[in-house]
Amino acid sequence: MNNTTQLLRFITAGSVDDGKSTLIGRLLHDSKSIFEDQLSAISRTSEKRGMTAVDLSLLTDGLQAEREQGITIDVAYRYFATPRRKFIIGDTPGHEQYTRNMVTAASTANLAIILIDARKGVLTQTRRHTYLASLVGVPHVVLAVNKMDMVDYSKQRFEEIVGEYKRFAAQLNLHDVHCIPLSALNGDMVVERGDNLDWYIGPALLELLETIVIDHDVNTSDFRFPVQWVCRPQTEEHHDFRGFMGRIEAGEVSVGDEIAILPSGRTTKVKEIVTYDGNLQTAYAPQSVTITLADEIDISRGDMFVKSSAHPPRVEKEFEATLCWLSEAPLDKNRKYLVKHTTRMAKCLFSRLDYRMDVNTLEQHATDKLNMNDIARVAIKVQQPLVLDSYATDRATGSFIVIDEATNNTVAAGMVA
Repeated sequence: MNNTTQLLRFITAGSVDDGKSTLIGRLLHDSKSIFEDQLSAISRTSEKRGMTAVDLSLLTDGLQAEREQGITIDVAYRYFATPRRKFIIGDTPGHEQYTRNMVTAASTANLAIILIDARKGVLTQTRRHTYLASLVGVPHVVLAVNKMDMVDYSKQRFEEIVGEYKRFAAQLNLHDVHCIPLSALNGDMVVERGDNLDWYIGPALLELLETIVIDHDVNTSDFRFPVQWVCRPQTEEHHDFRGFMGRIEAGEVSVGDEIAILPSGRTTKVKEIVTYDGNLQTAYAPQSVTITLADEIDISRGDMFVKSSAHPPRVEKEFEATLCWLSEAPLDKNRKYLVKHTTRMAKCLFSRLDYRMDVNTLEQHATDKLNMNDIARVAIKVQQPLVLDSYATDRATGSFIVIDEATNNTVAAGMVA
């Protein structure tokens, strides 16, 4: 396997019993990405349950509670690779009370597979999962119409579902939607094409996952480099070295480029770009590098390096955001919380709760409180200025988490408007 093989992160989402776990099990099994002992273990479990075939969903439903109830509760991550690409799969829960689990899994995904039972068609949960995928900016969506074997592999039924789904997706401005008929149980159009869907001329699911273009999922035009650490080695050889370590979240930078340090606004030039393997002339997102500068400037963790661009970041102490409340304890507007944005931490207050979004109907409701799994538009005041992009422009610099000072628990995840 080539070390430079591209990585694709994707999630599966759907209603209960749509076959998410079975689909992932089929992907792993048919791409020969499971070990013999794993296959033997799930084969024995399947036999104990009186099943005639191996239950591939057991590969992902790892929690005892999940196996007992036949549902997915937590996000189950699985890893596999083909000669063309590496994959990280997040199998997300279908139940509404686990909305927070899906939001956190989808926030780093390149692609979402929305599963639909061909017998049931587009359901409320389908719309909810599609809305959440659009909310967190998943660039690519695959509509997988599963259980086609239960509707005699009907082309007409597939086209009815696709038409209804695409009308809904258009309301959310989802443009890159791919639709595939399949049977996870029998393996049709998952890894192999099978013999039952000859009327479908598009790619099978794995072929699409291997070939979909994700190069533009990262913002390549606006340079963003949050400083994670100031490097001052205490050695004779490097006693005067002062570098700034971090990951390039967007764009690129070259030696000699003029940059600004925000929030101070001071400018300087890049002197060196240092990595473990040696110095670079140019570095790109999402590389982790150490940057040295031509001038001595007061810089600390949380500052951000940027270049002049058509979309400069905002430096603000108050901003609006879409917030997903993750904590079992409701939001207390009278309390101070901590906001962690890139590498900067700042105390904050919620100055306004505009509305709560009903994720099933997309209706907006006035509210003065937030409970677990609620999604709302809010206004936040912070003690120190943050260097922000809108989430639509850059997922890394447009996202943040909210932390409870008392418990150090993450209580919310947010997207800058």
